[in-house]
Amino acid sequence: MLILKTVAALLVLSAIVVLAVVRLSPSDPRVWHVEPQVTGNEDMEIGVKRMLDGNEMQFQRLDQIIRDTARTRVLAGSVAEGHVTYVTRSRVIGFPDYASVTFRDGRIKIHSRLRFGGSDLGVNKARVDGWLQALRQGGGQTALRNLAPHRHVQGHLALRGE
Repeated sequence: MLILKTVAALLVLSAIVVLAVVRLSPSDPRVWHVEPQVTGNEDMEIGVKRMLDGNEMQFQRLDQIIRDTARTRVLAGSVAEGHVTYVTRSRVIGFPDYASVTFRDGRIKIHSRLRFGGSDLGVNKARVDGWLQALRQGGGQTALRNLAPHRHVQGHLALRGE
């Protein structure tokens, strides 16, 4: 019985350590604030890449849409630099996802990816496609609130606590 209690205690302690690492690990801009290597739209297990034609006003609106996203902050960069990296954390556990966005030569490029794990369960795709839909609708929080992702995406977001 003592061995069982010890094993249970070690499992609980291990889970607490893993959660602490996920929640408290620093986000190093030297690692995450990198130019997106995007040549087209791509859906991946660990994130998503998007590229679209745009102008400076659209890039500014997209920046505001992203900043208005819950639990999202700027990690590094600025609109004036034409390159911004954002961190969005899941609601419950605080999993960080990083989205690097650039505006160069009339193109907006986005690379959004997870930090921990082997699959983001479609969360980055849903989030980035939501940003782009809000941008097409004119931007702002009203457009974000009007988004209605597909049911399977809603399920993934619920799993991640989004």
